[in-house]
This record gives sequence, structure tokens and C-alpha cells, in this order.
Amino acid sequence: MVDRLHAALEPTVNGLGYDLWGVERSRSGDSQLLRLYIDHAEGITVDDCEVVSRQVGDVLEAEQLVRGDYTLEVSSPGLDRVLFTLEQHRRYVGHEVQLRMRDLVQGRRRLHGRLCAIADDALVVEADGEQYEVPFSAIERSRLVPELPRARPPR
Repeated sequence: MVDRLHAALEPTVNGLGYDLWGVERSRSGDSQLLRLYIDHAEGITVDDCEVVSRQVGDVLEAEQLVRGDYTLEVSSPGLDRVLFTLEQHRRYVGHEVQLRMRDLVQGRRRLHGRLCAIADDALVVEADGEQYEVPFSAIERSRLVPELPRARPPR
């Protein structure tokens, strides 16, 4: 469902001058939340989110892409962005990531470490002094850990 929504909404978002970074859908009882992350080289403002939300809302209604009641949320991916694709991971080789796997991978279900490389369809992550090769298909959620500048010592 999420892949179908991404494919259906990407032309609209791109046509407005933004990149569709990712789509998430969650349910709680009878209601559902549809969250779109948009990106742009110059950053994202609240006005950008509003424009995309209106256009995407029209597309969702016209094409009846979501059944039932839903809430549409549009935002920037943020500093601690969720990484959805292998290509997005390639952009952040050398950065710190947090992974949550569907099943145990090398004895771990969660991993927090430095993304060292992409090997075939797997991420190579260094954590706790060891290297882990995590198949992309095993990842439930991957998130970039923001690297904030260190505070200067007082004078």
C-alpha cells in the first residue's frame, strides 16, 4: 500500500518542485495516519508543507487512493530522518544510524552505529567495535542520527 501511494503521489510532489522522501501509513482503530516527508535542496517551510498537503489531498480524493477516514500529515524529513531506500542510505555513508530489524541479524534486533558501506543489497554498520552486514530486506526502520556540532569550551 505504501509503495503504491508513493508511486501515485510522487509525480504531484515532484511537479511542485519537491522530492518525495518517503511515505508512512499507520492505523489506530478506524482511523489512519498518512505521513509524507518532502525534501528540497533549500529546505522545507511550513508554507511548503501546506502547498503539498492541499495538492496531495486533492489527488488522494480524486483517485480514491485511501479508503476510510485518514489524517494527512506533510513534513520535512528532519535531521533525524527516516531512511527509506538503499539510495538514501548511500547518501549517508559515514554517518551514524539507528536500525530496527524485523528479525535477529547477527544476534541483534537493534543496532546503533556508523554506516560504513553499502554492499550489494546490505548495509555494513560498525557498532560496538564490530562490523554487521544487515540485509536491506531485514530492516524494519532506519533512522539517521543527527550529528550536532560540539559546544565550544567556555573561555
